[in-house]
Formats: sequence, structure tokens, C-alpha cells
Amino acid sequence: MSFPQQTPLYYALHAERYQRRELIKSVQAFTERKLMVYFTNVLHSNAAINQQDVAPFQEMIYDCINQGARNVDLLIQSSGGDIDAAEKIVSLIRGQVESLRVIISERAKSAATLIALAADEILMSDTSELGPIDPQVVVQTATGQPVMRPAQSFLDGLKRILQETHQAGVLNPAYYPILSHLDPALIDFCEKAIARSKQFAQRWLEQHMCAGDSQKADSIARQLCDVERYASHGAVINYQEAQSMGLRVNYVPANQPLWEAIWRLHVAYEIFIYKNQISKIYETDHVSII
Repeated sequence: MSFPQQTPLYYALHAERYQRRELIKSVQAFTERKLMVYFTNVLHSNAAINQQDVAPFQEMIYDCINQGARNVDLLIQSSGGDIDAAEKIVSLIRGQVESLRVIISERAKSAATLIALAADEILMSDTSELGPIDPQVVVQTATGQPVMRPAQSFLDGLKRILQETHQAGVLNPAYYPILSHLDPALIDFCEKAIARSKQFAQRWLEQHMCAGDSQKADSIARQLCDVERYASHGAVINYQEAQSMGLRVNYVPANQPLWEAIWRLHVAYEIFIYKNQISKIYETDHVSII
């Protein structure tokens, strides 16, 4: 009988990590590709994609390169975050691996959707969802409370106020509290944020998933930024809708062995992070950063 390489107490203390390692290896056995995992607790206040993710991602990439793997899968579970951090992560990965496939076990929203758009292919199943990439900004309500609002909706709201004022010939007093908190620079910021998100998507789509087809890349980017099409920033874009807009999505039925291996890994992470109130995990079969 063979025992684990680790000492008994050490192995017992980290048993859940070794269980996930075996599950990662089971996914790799199906795909014959190195697997990196970026799994966040979507209910945690510190779970957003940010600049602190850069070093752990580089650690995972180092492991892939040291193992001789240039074809890499990234399993991502995230509700989004900082677009600049997302682009840094994409640049790190794409600059060091030959092929990138993103696996969405349950959700990759907003900035996480942008990361997925930089892949050569996206793997999805019935539990998987992408989201719109319209940027969100912090604005103040009439009572002065900060809230997150879609940048385009904020601009559309101001446009509607201007139209009503032009038609009536006078500003409705109900708008005084709202406009008194308005920073003119925010209007410029919103316009640039919308352009930035679309440019991000189009740039990476043109380089990989839609290589050589700038019109297709532009069409997909426009659809994902369209607040008329997606009235909610949390709108669900399932595999069928993602395919219909032109994304290269490979659907894996939930009853297939590959997806069972992926889903077993997913639920192992979910139970671990919720039970221990962890914000993020970065793992390969050799690397583990919590």
C-alpha cells in the first residue's frame, strides 16, 4: 500500500487542497491541457478582479511553462472587476502561452467576460453564463448616496433631462437635487469608459477568436455593450446566445464525463470558499494561492 508523499498531519491539514489537485488532474486527463483555476467567492466584498491578481496569475503561468505546457485552459468563476487589471491578466497569459481556452463552469461576468473574449475558444455548459461588458460607474442619488449605474444609462438619463427641459423651456425642479451632485468630469469619464470596454473586446477578439475578421469582432463587441439589448448588467448570456452572437463557444453537455469532472471541481471550490469565507483561490495541480 502506498501513502501520500506528505507527512500524515500536513496531509490531513490540507486534505481539501489535495482533493482539488486530483480533480484538476482528472480534468487535465480529458483535455490533455494544463489547467489554471481562478475561482472567486462572488458573495465576498473583496472578490473583484484587481491588480492584486497579477502576481498569482504569473505564478500559475510560470507553473504551466515549467511543465512545458503552452496550451492552457483557464477555469474562471468571477462577477468581474477592474477592466485595467483584466487587460493586464490577459496580456500576461497571451504573451506566454500559445493557446488559451476559457472554461466557464458557472459565471464569468463583466470584466471576467472580457477575459474570456481574449481566448481562442470558450467552453460552456448548461450552468455557464457570460454577461454584458457595459462599464459601471459610481454616481450619487438625489440623497447623496453612492450607487453603481451603467455608464450608458447615466448618459441616457442626462440626455432625457435635456430633452424634457428643451421641450418645456424650463428645468423641472425635481431634477435639482440630482444635478446638484453632478460632476461634469463624470460625463467625460462615462463616454471614455464605454469606448474603452468596446475597444478591449474588439482588440482581443480580432487577435484570436475572430482573427482576421474585424467586422465580426466589432459586431460582437457592440452587442455585448448594448444596454438596450441587456437592460441589466447581470443579464445571463448562456451558451446558445453566446454562439448566436458569433463567439466561438464549445458546448459540453452536463452529462458528459468532461463536464462532470469540471463540475465536481467547481463544487469543491464553492464549498471550500463559502465554508471558510475566502475571497479568491488561484490553483494549478502544483500551485495553490489562497
